[in-house]
Amino acid sequence: MSSKLFKTKGIVLRTVKYGETSLVVTVYTELFGLQSYLVNGVRTATGRNQGRANLFQPAALLDLVVYHQDGRSLNRIREFQWGHLYGHIFQHVTKNAVALFMVELLTHCLKQPEKNQSLFQFTEDCLLQLDQASPAVTANLSLFFALHLTHFFGVSPRIAETKEGPLYFDLIDSVITHTSPLHENYLEGKMASSCVELLRTRQLEELEEIKMNQEMRRQLLQHLETYFLYHLQDFRPLKSLPVLSALLQ
Repeated sequence: MSSKLFKTKGIVLRTVKYGETSLVVTVYTELFGLQSYLVNGVRTATGRNQGRANLFQPAALLDLVVYHQDGRSLNRIREFQWGHLYGHIFQHVTKNAVALFMVELLTHCLKQPEKNQSLFQFTEDCLLQLDQASPAVTANLSLFFALHLTHFFGVSPRIAETKEGPLYFDLIDSVITHTSPLHENYLEGKMASSCVELLRTRQLEELEEIKMNQEMRRQLLQHLETYFLYHLQDFRPLKSLPVLSALLQ
């Protein structure tokens, strides 16, 4: 069966040099989910695609025309252009670190090339809003993204109770409750209540009101990485996390 041409949006997740002039790029597409593409001639000083390798930076939002054949591990991109050209993410050190964390986390969660338009739109919207976000929203956005991403993979923490009193986030049983777990893998106090606030946040502007210091954000990010390791098979530690933790305010 021959490949057909399709137009789709894509979020660049990873780029690897191939040969002298080409790239192999991993892209999360709106139409086909996780895909790998060969892009010819973008690392040359001449030709139609000269100097265009910068479009394939991780977290880039692209409009693509792709050849697609189901079951094929490597397809080709025929045409590509910016879907949205960021004003800040590629230049602002902290925003870039948040974006790289987001795309690495998404990459480690994705296992199959399945279409999920809601997940694509959620990720795209978070990246677009990160680009324009205030420092306070930027500081909390990685936590918001990680917690809400769990919903798309069936491991979202359940908020069991809402009465007054101490809260405990059981990382093993995936529940936030007023009952202290019988093991040591849980969060409590401000960390647990902040997770409830983040899970209940629907508009990113609301992240401005969630107050945490730098150390709490660092610890919570590490605990959320542990949560993914517990609940998603073959999940791997995140290389972007130490960099992000060092930069968050």
